[in-house]
Amino acid sequence: MSSRNRLISLAVLVLVGVIAAVTALLNGGGDSGSPAAAKSPSAPAAAATRSGTAPKPTAPAKTPTGGPTWVPTSTALADVCRSKLPSQAIDTLNLIAKGGPYPYRSDGIVFENRESRLPRESNGYYHEFTVVTPGSDDRGTRRVVTGSGGEQYWTADHYASFQEIDPRC
Repeated sequence: MSSRNRLISLAVLVLVGVIAAVTALLNGGGDSGSPAAAKSPSAPAAAATRSGTAPKPTAPAKTPTGGPTWVPTSTALADVCRSKLPSQAIDTLNLIAKGGPYPYRSDGIVFENRESRLPRESNGYYHEFTVVTPGSDDRGTRRVVTGSGGEQYWTADHYASFQEIDPRC
């Protein structure tokens, strides 16, 4: 690679770094409140992913007043209040929080995000869980997908669309 190409590559890297720093500052600054910091998997979650078991989602962060905080992972995704989900989805979320037992053998498997409708993460970051569909003879189309950083997503149409679950409401 010529020195000119190296210089151009270095300039591009510096520019990307500056843009990322300015974006972080404009989005509230500091690492503790940024969505990226909230999404980085903890060591236990990463170890659980490697061992083939579904990680237990982390509890939402607390504000100084004791109430949960919530930062959406993507402004491109609509969000839905937990209380607005069907009762079967609440049942699934409660099972996830307890670590099971799950009604279907495939619950907790890695969700590969092949449709790229969730934020891009490394393979093994997301896990899917069935939401029972009354009247269906199979798993149906409803799922909860969790991320290793504690985020939770709802789909009623078998991954055609997702909403991020807001646990505050």
